[in-house]
Amino acid sequence: MIRILQATITDIPLIQEIAHKTWPITYGSILSDEQLEYMLDLMYSNESLLQQLKTKPLFFLAYKNDICLGFISCENNYQNKKVTRLHKIYILPEAQGKGVGNALIEKVVGFAKENQSEVISLNVNKFNKAVSFYKKIGFEVVEEEDLDIGNGYLMEDYKMELKL
Repeated sequence: MIRILQATITDIPLIQEIAHKTWPITYGSILSDEQLEYMLDLMYSNESLLQQLKTKPLFFLAYKNDICLGFISCENNYQNKKVTRLHKIYILPEAQGKGVGNALIEKVVGFAKENQSEVISLNVNKFNKAVSFYKKIGFEVVEEEDLDIGNGYLMEDYKMELKL
């Protein structure tokens, strides 16, 4: 059984550990080592995660047998709309394909419905194999976005939505 718990500031090292284990596998063939390191620091430094956990996004951790297998981050009323934004979802490679991602998505869907969201939105790298996972569970590509994240780097993404 997978347990989902809301993360707190004390979970920052755990979130960082999962990000640092999953990102090289997820993005190693898509991004340069320099961009990978830049983005990990941008999104998962102590300061960045502390700020995220103190503001709007919520982080949820997935546990099985007291081992954390992944996390998801979401934000309700994104841009003051009836939208729940899925910011991040990362599952340890050895736990992928075992229902962890589905359990975390179900948590966000429940959270979104409780908060009267009409849509769950996310961005995903166009070349990320997770695109097929999102499509399988009902997300649709609604547009393509190239986002400048500084230092000369772009995030080349699909914006996907799941209507509730």
